[in-house]
Amino acid sequence: HNHHAFSLSSPPTDSVVEDGELSTVCYRPEGLDQLLQQTKFTRRELQILYRGFKNECPSGVVDEETFKLIYSQFFPQGDSSTYAHFLFEAFDTHKNGMVSFEDFVTGLSIILRGSVTEKLNWAFNLYDLNKDGFITKEEMTDIMSSIYDMMGT
Repeated sequence: HNHHAFSLSSPPTDSVVEDGELSTVCYRPEGLDQLLQQTKFTRRELQILYRGFKNECPSGVVDEETFKLIYSQFFPQGDSSTYAHFLFEAFDTHKNGMVSFEDFVTGLSIILRGSVTEKLNWAFNLYDLNKDGFITKEEMTDIMSSIYDMMGT
């Protein structure tokens, strides 16, 4: 049985909705409405994603170490830490060393459902490691070798 980080098969102990409100103090329903507008996910999808996110990250935010740990479960055959570091930087939109649920689903929405332009912008931001608006040959090489490491080739 292959266990993925965001397991959606087993429902968590606390249900997502309690009395019509999301069952956590820091995450209010108006946050959900805002995410419904900002992302291309349905309410149901957001609730499922939130449940998985809270399951892995009860505090509601992920630091880089946790992010790398979760990511490594998807690539057990290689070393994904460098690529996960680059990915974390791209998700960490506030540059505070934390990825919140909002950061996570905003990025995920672009990756999965974004327009070609949005996806290209996101990928550019990922590859532009020092965020100076240019992708150098060095940055391209760093990303490529991190992908090779991750694939275990």
